[in-house]
Amino acid sequence: MRWMKYVALLWLLAAGAAQAESAKIVKVLPYFLDEKGRHALKPSLYERDAYQAFLRKKPNLRSALRFDVQWKASGLNDITLRVEARGSLKGQAQAVVLEEPVKKKGWFGHWSSVCLKGDAYKKLGDLTAWRATLWSGGHQVAEQKSYLW
Repeated sequence: MRWMKYVALLWLLAAGAAQAESAKIVKVLPYFLDEKGRHALKPSLYERDAYQAFLRKKPNLRSALRFDVQWKASGLNDITLRVEARGSLKGQAQAVVLEEPVKKKGWFGHWSSVCLKGDAYKKLGDLTAWRATLWSGGHQVAEQKSYLW
């Protein structure tokens, strides 16, 4: 029986070594920002969702679009976060790509943000789809996309 414990331990260690270089995008949260750069009026999930619904109905009060991305990466260096967004402005399809180098902070997950502001945001129009990817060494290592992508 004792040898079965050792075999199980060796199997777990081998599985962990096989996944030494791995990356994952856990969550992508697109937020509208108002003129003051706020995505919520109070620090509450309910208030945030209510304010986002309000901004969705009032496009003239929006000033930017921010994507908050939670990601994990182990064994990788020089990581770049890329967010591609598709929108619609007066019936015309629009697209924009945002890239930002990111750094690992801590052991577990990392949060990074990319923001689309000013004229670039106004040219995008209404957000219809998005895709977030992590890149390392010129290779895509993780991806998460919206339903309509």
